[in-house]
Amino acid sequence: MQLTIIGAGAIGGTIGAHMIRAGHEVTFCDLDEVHVNAINEDGITIEGPVENFTVKTTAILPSQLPKTLHNVAVAVKSHHTKSAAELIRGRLAPDGFVVTLQNGLTAHDLSDVVGADRVIVSFVNFGADYISPGRIMQGNIGTFRVGELTGNEITPRVREIVDAFPYAEATNNILGFLWGKEAYGAMLYAGATSDLSIADHLEHPKYRPLMMAIAREVLAQAPVTPEAFDGFDPNDLDASLDRLVAFNRKSAKTHSGIYRDLTVRKRKTEVDDLLRDLKGPLTNFVGAIIHSIERGERICEVANLDLLAAYERALRLGAPLNAISHLIPAPERSLSDPLIGVAIGVKDIIDIKGQPRGNGNPRDMKSAPATKDAPVIAQLRALGADVFATTTLLEYAAGATHHDVPEAMNPFNSHRTAGGSSGGSASLVGAGVCDVALGTDTGGSIRIPAHYCATVGFKPSYNSISLEGVTPLSPSFDHVGLLAKDLETTIKIFSALMGGLEASGKIEIRDLKVGIVKSHFDLPQLEREVADSIQGAIAKLQSTGAEIIEVDDRIFQELGKTFDDILLFEAWQVHGKKVRSDPEHFGAETLRLFQSAESITVDAYKKASARRSELLPEALKIYEGIDILLTPVAPYVAPATTPPIDTPEGAVEGAYTSIFNITGDPAISIPCGFNSEGLPIGLQLATAKGTDMQLLSIAHAIEELLGVRLLRNRE
Repeated sequence: MQLTIIGAGAIGGTIGAHMIRAGHEVTFCDLDEVHVNAINEDGITIEGPVENFTVKTTAILPSQLPKTLHNVAVAVKSHHTKSAAELIRGRLAPDGFVVTLQNGLTAHDLSDVVGADRVIVSFVNFGADYISPGRIMQGNIGTFRVGELTGNEITPRVREIVDAFPYAEATNNILGFLWGKEAYGAMLYAGATSDLSIADHLEHPKYRPLMMAIAREVLAQAPVTPEAFDGFDPNDLDASLDRLVAFNRKSAKTHSGIYRDLTVRKRKTEVDDLLRDLKGPLTNFVGAIIHSIERGERICEVANLDLLAAYERALRLGAPLNAISHLIPAPERSLSDPLIGVAIGVKDIIDIKGQPRGNGNPRDMKSAPATKDAPVIAQLRALGADVFATTTLLEYAAGATHHDVPEAMNPFNSHRTAGGSSGGSASLVGAGVCDVALGTDTGGSIRIPAHYCATVGFKPSYNSISLEGVTPLSPSFDHVGLLAKDLETTIKIFSALMGGLEASGKIEIRDLKVGIVKSHFDLPQLEREVADSIQGAIAKLQSTGAEIIEVDDRIFQELGKTFDDILLFEAWQVHGKKVRSDPEHFGAETLRLFQSAESITVDAYKKASARRSELLPEALKIYEGIDILLTPVAPYVAPATTPPIDTPEGAVEGAYTSIFNITGDPAISIPCGFNSEGLPIGLQLATAKGTDMQLLSIAHAIEELLGVRLLRNRE
């Protein structure tokens, strides 16, 4: 056969060399002048575990192509297909054909130039790499199929090509093989964002759900029946991964061509063609990360796979719970810092550059995007974290949902609320989508959802984390804090945000003095199973040697009387103008709360603020003689929906939490157990303002003592 191969790289070079050795007349055409010269001077060499040989041949540059080409094979990267097609335009002999040797769905670009009836398509799945000018490594022998683009007949010209090509077989469903390869290729694209080998990233259990989801997403778009090859079976994806691992373990080609383009050859990949042909969200996230690597914003590392796995879990686990407001493709971040590999969700009330600040309000969710990051977001990016998602919340963090924004639901029972107002963040972490998310807390809005969703919910000392760039509700009480899967994660993130502040030394439970308030257990709305769980934790502390000390919280009760007047007055200052001018902007329950806030006078506010200032020094004394204060978080487990703050049910929900917004003391909710229905129960711990690391260290020790383990797969 007489054949001109346009593209003398890994695939074109390998196939051409085998054909030349078999006696066929092959001419290579390539843009790389050094490669062309090397072939002309020394021939083209195939090396590796399959075979080692050199053949002499002719190579030319595109400018040297003759006026007539009898048969042509196109073996360039898919994004160069149109350029290759233009080289063929007007040159193809009347009885000539063009055969593709490419990844991707490229035949249409060639058909536009030479006509669909003159295009033959091949599917090539053996591993090969360009090593240096004139040298190609063939890593293995894989499936090679050839078929007609139109119709399902195996024609004489297909048989002629099959006879000439090495390892090739004819097929009457070539597009089925290509779509199978699209699915497999999409997995390779995802793996190429890391530095893991093909076999390693396909085998790793952490990334298995991601790989299968990507393959399913692609296969769902196939207009033909996808075909199986080299262990990949579209109808048996789970076992396919094991077979593909075995197939790739035997290959000398350890990394994909996409990875080599990104890290070795430092050139543009075929990702634009992937995104053109495929429309699923996961492939788009893969493409966005590859574009980021191409621009030098990221490097190929496992952290990128971790981010992609978080996207997959967000779509599979978070979206059905209404926990996600928006997923952010390839978020900006630094390249090497303490939080590399940490994917963080952010309550949609905090400014993220390029995203609207949604506030749980449908109009705000469509508003202009923020022009800069809130300081806490800028910090997280600088520390290397991936700010990958915004999470849903109760409208303006004011204790009620907007009727057009679905409420975040509980990962332990999707018919129960995740809580508010940071419910989306709690739901996302509780479902295992990510290890940590930001929330805000004005009266318990981090700790109560944590209690409902079996996460850690940490409200640090007042203004430890900047409130700039956060929609206020009550600036005197608002806090930014963390919801996390455990104390280790909480300490890691908070310490990084505090400039590397270290936790206290190892805490011995037997040395602790734990304060409790006996009257906390007299609240009529306190459910028996919640009380029993907290009492059980106290008993376990005591049996381990901790001293349980009853404290008098009357000063807290006095402080609590200032809460409503301060919160409502400040909320009116923030939202009152909008309430008057455009009441339809708000959901009914939020509007009712804000309208009631108008009745709080300046005098009432000043009196409440003065009383608070007067009592705060006395309140600090409650910690004298104890290391930590232990309380319930909320009187009940997750209800069906979050009760509005201005209802009796809503008022009692924050009975144990709002006091620490008044004092500004750090407080944390940690998982304590489950009720008879399997719904989580948390307990609250607090220490004096400014002793955050002490609180976290003690909470860590208590977490280990209680040993609450969540019975679900976090991957």
